Amino acid sequence: MNFASVRLITDDVERLVTFYELVTATPATRSTPDFAEVRFPSATLAIGSTRTVARFAPGSAGPAANRSAILEFLVADVDARHEFLRAHLTDVVTPPTTMPWGNRAFLFRDPDGNLVNLFTPVTEEAVAKFAAVPR
Repeated sequence: MNFASVRLITDDVERLVTFYELVTATPATRSTPDFAEVRFPSATLAIGSTRTVARFAPGSAGPAANRSAILEFLVADVDARHEFLRAHLTDVVTPPTTMPWGNRAFLFRDPDGNLVNLFTPVTEEAVAKFAAVPR
């Protein structure tokens, strides 16, 4: 088995796609006005409109309602990403902070309120753990 993607449901696909293109510096593939993907070597972030929910299970998902998941992105320099993004963010939860498990992390919310964490391993153990993962 291979973890393939996470899909966010939103009322405004273009706004959320544009936000994640900025955050990740990765262009999205827009299949339709209701669906886009931001692809990475390890997985894909899919973004679908509320209209797509009816195709797989009406009423099973809703926009801007997540309070339990954090989207996490490994970056080469979290402090540099913070400096670049800070003028574009309206809800910073935690500025870059070194965590006890060895990552320097920057936590904020996307336009729909989903938590996003950008992190860079900084301790020897954390660096070794993520050594083979592309950034």
